[in-house]
Amino acid sequence: MLWRKFSPAFCYHHRVAVRDSQLAQSKVRFPCVYLAPRRVNNNSCFHPQFSTTSLRSTIEYRWIDGVERLDLYDFCGYHPVMIDSVLHNRYRIVDKLGFGGYSTIWLARDETVKRYVAVKIGISGLSLPRREPDILRTLSGSGPQAPRAASDANRCPVVPRIFDVFDVHGPNGTHTCYTFTPAQGSLKEASFSRLFPIQVARALAAKLATAVSFVHSRGFVHGDLHLRNVLVKLPSTFDELSVQEFREKFGEPDTVPITRVDEKPLTSNVPAQAVVPLYLGKKAQDFILADAHGLILSDFGEAFSPATEQRLGRDCNIPLAKRAPEALFDPNEPLSYPSDIWSLGTAIWEILGMKFIFSESETQDEIVAQQIDVLGSHNFPKNWGEQWERLSEEGNDGNDAIPRQPVGDRETWPSLEDAFEEFVQKYRRKREAAGTFEDEETRAILHLIRGMLKFQPEERLTIEEVLRSEWMVKWALPELK
Repeated sequence: MLWRKFSPAFCYHHRVAVRDSQLAQSKVRFPCVYLAPRRVNNNSCFHPQFSTTSLRSTIEYRWIDGVERLDLYDFCGYHPVMIDSVLHNRYRIVDKLGFGGYSTIWLARDETVKRYVAVKIGISGLSLPRREPDILRTLSGSGPQAPRAASDANRCPVVPRIFDVFDVHGPNGTHTCYTFTPAQGSLKEASFSRLFPIQVARALAAKLATAVSFVHSRGFVHGDLHLRNVLVKLPSTFDELSVQEFREKFGEPDTVPITRVDEKPLTSNVPAQAVVPLYLGKKAQDFILADAHGLILSDFGEAFSPATEQRLGRDCNIPLAKRAPEALFDPNEPLSYPSDIWSLGTAIWEILGMKFIFSESETQDEIVAQQIDVLGSHNFPKNWGEQWERLSEEGNDGNDAIPRQPVGDRETWPSLEDAFEEFVQKYRRKREAAGTFEDEETRAILHLIRGMLKFQPEERLTIEEVLRSEWMVKWALPELK
């Protein structure tokens, strides 16, 4: 029997846990959800991503766990997709891979070239240009701004490869769609309550760092760097499966009828059935070194080029626990490459251990307090300290969005060294097969993490310095050879 347990994690996510003995035989559905608030300039198509009902529609639907917000199936919202429908006279929808606040992602069979692709279908509206596919094409060397050394991209296939871009016209408007190589799932899904084998953890950290180096070398900041956006390729034999063979192996799509609370018939704006996303991956403990070589850095919807555009701290949409502190304390200042380095440091920590370095379910005030606990108050910038320590009665100074020191009792988080012992090593000792880090390697890891998690962005390591660090050179990068 398949055991499903839906539990909220850091905002906007649900996970499914499945008994080990039945994973290989069972169809496993991991709802892959990331709702990032993004500013939209066209007010006619603005979606209040964190409300429970639509401001534009009074229609309410019965709740279905693990699927996208059904009230966003409306004008300027999601495109209604049904299993086995065909998009662009070419792509047969096979199953759902995931969704976010601004798109749904589907597994499809390209009937022209007989391969599987992921199809990302954006919400409609002129306010959402084809930004992400344009950036990916530039990174891969096929866009109008691609560097001359585009052949490097072929030797470093760490970003999704765009196959096709097209529009779909439906009852909710015109939706930009693009197809790319599908993946087996994210590192976050694979590692939930699990540990990667120590050699694999080193290799994944190294591969992720080289991916960020590739993106930075092309003049872009990723802007949303965390393990939900780090994917692993499917095996090359995946395309050999027919749709029937695919469903024999992974099961039929998990569909649930959509019904309205008022029991009236559905309109054409909403599909007849919701589809719970399918997870095609494996658990962290089952990863091998070859999986690390297949790492893909995905979701470039928040990426930007500091040389040609300005991204202010207040417009940063990465989850709070992964967000660089300058985005909070200097919200009107532009972000740049160091913000990715901070997020990369937290991602490497998460790859190595079981518990995230900072809480993923707290307010920004508490998260900053934890950062100070872990990294030391003596390293906290003086000008930020004045804002941090302001009294609550000083709240009407226009700085309400800037973090403020929590009042009252709170749990103090351990120092970086103690946190590594408690959040990483302790869990690895309990799972002997995962392996633990020896003292010399631990020292090198902590030295690297400290260099990446400097409060002041200008003091952080560059990505080149990360790759030249002792831990990368002696332990992590060699696992990729």
